[in-house]
Amino acid sequence: MAELFSDEWMKSFMEKWNADPELSGALEQIGFSSVIAYGIDGEDQPRGVINVENGKGVAAGAYNGEELNWDIRCSQAHWEKWMKKPPGMMGLGASYASRKIKFVVGDYTAMIKDPRMAGPFIKSFAAMASV
Repeated sequence: MAELFSDEWMKSFMEKWNADPELSGALEQIGFSSVIAYGIDGEDQPRGVINVENGKGVAAGAYNGEELNWDIRCSQAHWEKWMKKPPGMMGLGASYASRKIKFVVGDYTAMIKDPRMAGPFIKSFAAMASV
């Protein structure tokens, strides 16, 4: 298995993202487009990035200075835990409240209050776990 958020890992994640109609299809319906980065809490920059246009991943790989709409960070241990058992809405909320997941860029509260985005966001963790 490729290292978490490496170029190879992010490309596999994009394939899983695009293959899940409850993720990419749901986001396509609302015209969701964003550049989303993932990384380790405490590091200077994220490790991986996916560019989403109208719900579909169109590019993914190692972070290379892209302008971000979202930058999501957790500890290595927390990401590894989620790769084994993806969080549901309650687990994600508890992780956010306890600062185990941090949004360096992006508004978690606004996103999670919009069911059109919250459901696919939760689904993205299942796609990650299947890489």
